[in-house]
Amino acid sequence: MIRVFCVQAGIVVKKRLNDVRKEVFRKGIHLCTAFVPFLLHYRYVPTLCLLFAAGIFYVVAEHLRSKGRYIPLVSDITAAAARKRDEHTFVLGPVTLVAGILAAALLWNEQAAVVGIFALAFGDGLASLAGKTFGRIKIPFTFGKTAAGSLTCFAAIFCTTFFVSGNCAVSLVIALVGMAIEMLPLKDFDNLIIPVLLGGIAQHLLPLV
Repeated sequence: MIRVFCVQAGIVVKKRLNDVRKEVFRKGIHLCTAFVPFLLHYRYVPTLCLLFAAGIFYVVAEHLRSKGRYIPLVSDITAAAARKRDEHTFVLGPVTLVAGILAAALLWNEQAAVVGIFALAFGDGLASLAGKTFGRIKIPFTFGKTAAGSLTCFAAIFCTTFFVSGNCAVSLVIALVGMAIEMLPLKDFDNLIIPVLLGGIAQHLLPLV
């Protein structure tokens, strides 16, 4: 009986560690998008073109992978980062990630776009890591979101927005909205909504203060 329990406990721990490793890898990609605003500042058009080309390449490669074709590098990265729900299907996350960054960069001024992209990189990225690692208290009616993840999201967005804008009130509003979005069951579409919506709020609020 004890042996069976130990085996089952070992399986659970191994699965949890594997989930955490996948989340760290996936959100590490999110965090890397924090470099995009610097590239946009110095090489705006080439960076936009590079992002667009990378998105198109991924769509084609991932379509082939989902049909059973092995695509060097892309297939390996997808396998390392894919959630359980994404296995054997087209993984949409990188598409919405690139689309959200492109939309924010094209729609808003530089400062507002940076706010939105940083919110995506740090807010959404760190929230999931904190939730997976430290999340024990579940928030009711949020489909499994944790207090640790949501508070981390709020803190990250507030700090990055304040770093960009220097305005506490606007940073508070944007952080609250960002936390509310993170709590919704949006799956991969939060990658699109967060930078666009928060960047738009920043553009409309910052000139008013």
